[in-house]
Amino acid sequence: MNAILPAPARLASALLLAAALLSVSFAHAQERRERREHERERYQTPHWVFDDRFHHNHYYPAVGYAVDAVPAGNVVVNFRSGRFWFHSGVWFQQAGPRFVVVRPPVGVVVPVLPAGYTTVYTAGVPYYYANDVYYVQQPGGYAVAEPPMLASENPPPPSPAPQPGSAAAPGSAGNWYYCESAKAYYPYVTECKEGWRSVPATPPPAR
Repeated sequence: MNAILPAPARLASALLLAAALLSVSFAHAQERRERREHERERYQTPHWVFDDRFHHNHYYPAVGYAVDAVPAGNVVVNFRSGRFWFHSGVWFQQAGPRFVVVRPPVGVVVPVLPAGYTTVYTAGVPYYYANDVYYVQQPGGYAVAEPPMLASENPPPPSPAPQPGSAAAPGSAGNWYYCESAKAYYPYVTECKEGWRSVPATPPPAR
């Protein structure tokens, strides 16, 4: 037979249980807070730079910082007479037995964009930004470009729809932006993982 505790005993048990649960919850919150503080401390050194331009909001190792080995999954890029190692928006060159963070030369092409890149526009042309470097789409990948003038995060306005019977020549209305993976044009899709392709605006033939 189950014993029935008197009311004061039941109340005391409930209070003890609540206190235990509160203690466990507090311990978990403290652990999460300590973990966040540890992560912040990792970046609070001169070796890390916080890039908040265009709300990019990523940390990168500072130019000139040296490491013993480049991170796994890097891409090796040969350009002119030099060799570069690229990983997550960071460029390295070998200096003796170590690898030093460097700024990439304009024109060097990398096959993939950095993770978390930010798309900005100048005169309607998309640039891809990360770690104080701008990229433009080129055959075979993305080339490091000169910083554009007056870059903005606002995408270009969509081209006006051609009027029925319009005799405008192809390209006279400017450029459209096509996404290969989505098989669609901007603004019918608003993001393109591999980058937009600028194509001449070609109105449909008049009926």
